[in-house]
Amino acid sequence: MTTLIDLNAELAKLKMFRGRTPTSTRAERAGSSTRLAAYRDATLFASKSAGKGAWERHADGDELVHILDGSATLQMATESGSQFVEVSAGTITIVPQGVWHRFHYPNGVTLMTVTPGQSDYVRVDTDDPFSVEPQRD
Repeated sequence: MTTLIDLNAELAKLKMFRGRTPTSTRAERAGSSTRLAAYRDATLFASKSAGKGAWERHADGDELVHILDGSATLQMATESGSQFVEVSAGTITIVPQGVWHRFHYPNGVTLMTVTPGQSDYVRVDTDDPFSVEPQRD
């Protein structure tokens, strides 16, 4: 069965969530992201937000992130330190399996992800995701 997604129409339904923080609740984030479709062993998501996201990691595989509009700083953390990568509209990033990562996007970003399996999150404002017990969503 072929799946057809009108990405422009789906993005038009989303609101830009300004002031996002790692502690923002699901209710506060409502309407700023959507599940577009299942894809292999992953899910295709789209979202619009401005602020700073929570730490996340994906044990089941790499995550593909496509920046559709705006710009962000992608922070990836390993036990040996952090790496910061600037991304902007048109950039596709593949975040390796199991790597803690988050986005800083003060001016707003619209992105689409292909996110594998279940994810772990750190929903507190910390610079070290290894110092906090993760939650599974």
